[in-house]
Amino acid sequence: MTKPRFRRIMLKVGGEAMIGNRTYGIDHEAALKVANKIKKIYVKHVQVAIVIGGGNIFRGVAGSKKGIDRTAADYMGMLATVMNGLALQDALEKIEVPARLQSALQMPAVAENYIRRRAIRHMEKGRVVILAAGTGVPYVTTDTGAALHALELHCDVLMKATKVAGVYNQDPLKNPQAKRFKTLNFKDAIEMTGITVMDTAALAMSQENSMPIMVLKLFEQNQLERAIDGEEIGTYVSNNVKTEFAE
Repeated sequence: MTKPRFRRIMLKVGGEAMIGNRTYGIDHEAALKVANKIKKIYVKHVQVAIVIGGGNIFRGVAGSKKGIDRTAADYMGMLATVMNGLALQDALEKIEVPARLQSALQMPAVAENYIRRRAIRHMEKGRVVILAAGTGVPYVTTDTGAALHALELHCDVLMKATKVAGVYNQDPLKNPQAKRFKTLNFKDAIEMTGITVMDTAALAMSQENSMPIMVLKLFEQNQLERAIDGEEIGTYVSNNVKTEFAE
C-alpha cells in the first residue's frame, strides 16, 4: 500500500454532493457515494475530519438576499449542515466506517458538541469526524469554518471537493477553453480576479497560518484517493509554490 502523503486531512464537501439526481434535499444513494469515496482514504489509515455544507437544503446568504434576516438565515443554513452531517454519518456507518458527528450548535439529541480535543481523540482512535453547523456564529461561511477547524485540529491539508477538477482562470462550466492551475500561490489566489478557490477570509486565514489547500473533483477518477497517494491532482494552493498552469 502506498504511504499516504498526508497523515490528517480536513475535507470540505459541498452540500450539493448529497443531492444526487434530486433537485433539492438529500439522496441516500448520493450520501453513500460520498461515504465510499471517504472509505477509500480511510482504509489507508488517514485521519479524516469533514466539514459539510448545506447548499442542497438552504444557503444563508441566498436566504438573506430574499428578505430573511441575515442572522436568522445563517442559523438556518447551519441547521441544514447538521441534517447533511447526520445523513453522511449514517452512510459511513452503513459501510463500516466509524463516524462521529459534532455540532458547533448545541443539540445533544443528535450530535456531540464540538470539542477540539475530543475531535482529535476520535481521529486518533480511527473515527471519521463530521463537523456541522459551521463555527456556530452567523456571517461566517463553511469555507472559513473548514479553514478554522483545519488549523484547530492540526490537519496537514485542507481539501476542498468541488464539481470541477481544480481552480481555473475562468469558469470551466461556461468556457471549455478555461485553463486549470496546477499550483497557485496564496497571494495570487486572493488578488486575482475571476477565479474562485474559497472565500477571502478562508484564504487569508490559511495563508497566514501556512495551511495548504487542495481543490479537486470529488467524483472523478478517484481524485481524492490519488491525491492522498501523492499524485498531482487538482490545484495545490500554498505559500511555497509558484502560480503555474497544468500542462
